[in-house]
Amino acid sequence: MTFLQIIAVIFISLATLMSLFRLLFGPSNADRVVSADALSLIATIVLVLLALVFNSTLYLDVAMIYAVLSFVGIVVLAQLLETKKSKGED
Repeated sequence: MTFLQIIAVIFISLATLMSLFRLLFGPSNADRVVSADALSLIATIVLVLLALVFNSTLYLDVAMIYAVLSFVGIVVLAQLLETKKSKGED
């Protein structure tokens, strides 16, 4: 592992820990949705990096499918949050 790869792993780990903290202890539901989106983005980035490390396009296919599904999931969560907000439940 090169020095730049080690730095990248450290930054990805820090971003994951900060997003997990916000997901668990976020002051509002909107913060939790944003942190869930960040975590799904980090997972997609990790899959792309795995594709580079193992020189396999299979990981890229999985990353694209995961990114689309996580985008749809986050949009649904945001819509649910907006519906609750408009009804005055939150």
